[in-house]
Amino acid sequence: MSNLTFLAVSGSLRRTSHNTGLLRAVRNLAPAGVTIDLYEGLGSLPFFDQDLESGPEPAAVADLRRRVREADGIIIATPEYNSAIPGVLVNALDWLSRPTDQPVLGVKPAAVLGASPSQFGTARGQLVLRQILHRMHVPVVAHPEVTVFQSHRRFDTNGCFLGDEVTEGLLSTLLAELVILAGRAHPAGVV
Repeated sequence: MSNLTFLAVSGSLRRTSHNTGLLRAVRNLAPAGVTIDLYEGLGSLPFFDQDLESGPEPAAVADLRRRVREADGIIIATPEYNSAIPGVLVNALDWLSRPTDQPVLGVKPAAVLGASPSQFGTARGQLVLRQILHRMHVPVVAHPEVTVFQSHRRFDTNGCFLGDEVTEGLLSTLLAELVILAGRAHPAGVV
C-alpha cells in the first residue's frame, strides 16, 4: 500500500467534543502509511449561499475544498441532534456538493462514525448522513457501523478517548475498510 491521507471532519464544534476525540483516536490507531488530517475549520465556513458562488470563493471554503481534493478519502464523525446531523455539518456538505457538475467530494470514499451519551449512540444521525452521502454519490464503508453509545463513560472531561478494546477494534476495522475502498477508487494508488 502506498501512503494514503484521509481528511477527518467532526460535526461538532464543542471544544471537548466526543466526536472530535473519536477522530483523534482513529488518528492514533492509523497504520503505517496512513495519515489522518484533522479538519478544524467547520465553524469558520459561511452559510452556503448560491450568491457566494458567483463571487470570489470564501477563504474557509477554498481551504476545505482543497483539503478534500488532496485527500484520498474522508472520515466523518457526527453527533446526533434531533435524530439527524448538526447544521454545521450539513453546511459543509452543501459546500462540498458544489459545483453540481463537478462536486468536490465527488466519488471520494468515506467512513462514517459517531459518539453520543445516549443509549443508541448516533445510529439515526449516521443514517441521515449516509443518505446525504449516497445522494452525493460518495461510496461509504458499509461495515462496521461505529456508533459509540454512552460516550460520557468513554471520554474524559477534555474529550479524550479513554480506550476500550471493542471500540478500538471497530475503529481499526473501519479504517482498514476505508483503505480498501480508497484502493478501489484509485487503484494506481494502492499496490
